[in-house]
Amino acid sequence: MKADRAPASVRPPATVAPLPAVSSPPVARSWYAPAALWHRKSTIVAALSIVGILWHLGLRFGFHSTPQVARLPLLATLALGGLPLLYDLLRKLLRREFGSDLLGGISIVTSVLLGEYLAGTIIVLMLAGGEALESYALRSASSVLAALAKRMPAVAHRKDGADLREIALAEIAVGDVLVLFPHEICPADGVVVEGRGVMDESYLTGEPFQITKTTGSTVISGAINGDSALTVRTTRRASDSRYAKIMAVMRESEAKRPQLRRLGDRLGAVYTPVALAVAILAWVISGESVRFLAVLVIATPCPLLIAIPIAIIGSISLCARRAIIVKSPVVLEQIAECRTAIFDKTGTLTYGAPTVTEQLIAPGFAQGDVLTLVASLERYSKHPLARAILAAAEAAALVLPEATEVSEQPGRGLRGTVSGRRVQVTSRKKLLEENVGGIDQLPPVAGGLECGVAIDGRYAAVLRFRDAPRADSRSFITHLGPKHHFDRVMIVSGDRESEVQYLAEQVGIAEIHAQKSPEEKLAIVRRETAAGKTLYVGDGINDAPAMMAATVGMAIGQNSDVTAEAAGVVIMDNSLRKVDEFMHISRRMRRIALQSAVGGMALSVIGMALAATGHLSPVSGAIAQEAIDVLAVLNALRAAFPPAVIHDL
Repeated sequence: MKADRAPASVRPPATVAPLPAVSSPPVARSWYAPAALWHRKSTIVAALSIVGILWHLGLRFGFHSTPQVARLPLLATLALGGLPLLYDLLRKLLRREFGSDLLGGISIVTSVLLGEYLAGTIIVLMLAGGEALESYALRSASSVLAALAKRMPAVAHRKDGADLREIALAEIAVGDVLVLFPHEICPADGVVVEGRGVMDESYLTGEPFQITKTTGSTVISGAINGDSALTVRTTRRASDSRYAKIMAVMRESEAKRPQLRRLGDRLGAVYTPVALAVAILAWVISGESVRFLAVLVIATPCPLLIAIPIAIIGSISLCARRAIIVKSPVVLEQIAECRTAIFDKTGTLTYGAPTVTEQLIAPGFAQGDVLTLVASLERYSKHPLARAILAAAEAAALVLPEATEVSEQPGRGLRGTVSGRRVQVTSRKKLLEENVGGIDQLPPVAGGLECGVAIDGRYAAVLRFRDAPRADSRSFITHLGPKHHFDRVMIVSGDRESEVQYLAEQVGIAEIHAQKSPEEKLAIVRRETAAGKTLYVGDGINDAPAMMAATVGMAIGQNSDVTAEAAGVVIMDNSLRKVDEFMHISRRMRRIALQSAVGGMALSVIGMALAATGHLSPVSGAIAQEAIDVLAVLNALRAAFPPAVIHDL
């Protein structure tokens, strides 16, 4: 790819009214409503339970009310909050879904029959709190479409003769002439008919560079305009544009995102039938119904309902202190089981910005002299590659003299005089057209971006640029197998195959999929996720559908609010080491959660045996269960504290 020189040539009107935000599409709102309703119901029941418990304790110990008066708040909570929960659990029972919450529902009924109203209210709180935690992931995921819609302007600026009118996006027709002001987001696909500048398409295409736009260049919806105004003739309606297609893919991805069983549900699916079987067997053999109640009281799965969420919440808190935002708690449980890691290229394994990778100097010129002259000139340029050249000069500790007679005309590149020498930085095509001296020494075309340099009318150098891999990319990739048990690692990118292959060789990845659209990325991730649990790591809008389709979606950096909404985990720092830290925290969380849950259940099973044989009354069983809960919770609290080793990079 050649790097044409592009000046900021066309300026917008002095004042531009801010554009109003566009509302979420109807599809997003209708899908969002059940999640929001379920979240509100669970939250209300949990809050009601807390109020009821505090009110009961205040009446009992603060005002020394009679037991009959003190239990009224508990009875109200059980009626208003417990009955709806029991109704939902009954529906699960009819569908033959045996989870830990089902045993909790039976325990609520049992506690009421035993007169243990406080215990029953605490179980209501645990069940409602767990449901609120579950619905949070669903609720936050549904806001992805809203974030996508907010990126698009509500209006476009259509040129009708000499007039400029604001129209709604729905009114854009094929062939309309639109004016894009600086830093606006392009509302529809089209072709530039007037103006010259650059656009940032990286979030949509995966290309890491700002792309030069001039007359005849194509533009895509969702791309961010640079410093210059552009006049564009539309080739598609807004509803048929590239950005609209990504939104459609996002809706489809949300509808088909994988349903994952939580750790507590999987353990509860085994524990609940065992507890019920023991309780029924004790009743049948002894003929005493009190033994049935005693077994269920001590079998209440508090280690599942409390200890596992506490371990998860503690780990979420630890992640937050490490600049890792966990949006979906389920990812903490799932990432340890992922065996396929899928990475985007730009901004994920790379820095997302071009750097000088080669300086091919012609005979008769010195590398330091050429870079000094070019960098001195580039200080006056707004070209996307100017920053990379200046960074290379800074790294070489070069002293840059002043440049004079600097010009950057459309199509001719950057020209000027530095230390009495005429310097030209332009494209390969322009050097060939001008037939500069020594042009026969021009090297063959290679991958990446490049610019040619002529000094005093003679060919002097070709500077080549690539999006450099992160310093920790190779060490991170190579340790995924031995340290985290990943069987396959691949790159899925919208970038060109030559660029993806170059990066893969640099970081040690054998499997690549290049030049993939968001739809194609989504198809690849779905295929891999159907075969086994997957981790997808990316940073651009074009990664969002694939993130949602993966078992665990992870966003690096803060480049896009859309990507952050789609991901289950957001790494705030641009560092792969933070990804490794998250893996260590999640693995430790899972270990602590299993210790708390399985250990608590083991002690409960011992208590169930004692209760079944008549050695433990219901009241004694409730006290024993509280002791078990305390031990399980104390162990689960360890997840909030950082381990001795939090990464191995």
